[in-house]
Amino acid sequence: MCITLTSLNLSLIGDRIGENGAKYLGEGIANCVTLTSLNISLNGNGIGENGAKYLGEGIAKCVTLTSLNLNLWSNSIDENGAKYLGEGIEKCVTLTSLNLELS
Repeated sequence: MCITLTSLNLSLIGDRIGENGAKYLGEGIANCVTLTSLNISLNGNGIGENGAKYLGEGIAKCVTLTSLNLNLWSNSIDENGAKYLGEGIEKCVTLTSLNLELS
């Protein structure tokens, strides 16, 4: 568990991590409960709807986030995937800055 980590910047653009990779990232993020700043760039990884769900679940555990930047272009995240991300973000009641790119 990363009990003192407050800022995480992760860029895995085009690394083809897929749904399973997104699951592991979501699980890891969920353990970083002291994060205040989270920046993730996963463009072109094919994480899909379920990958977005896993990320949303992880983000939901980061209740101290004040800044969230998600770049998830070209991942086949459909309507349900966006819903799952939104549900996770909704739990971050201390957010003051949000940038979400799904195009």
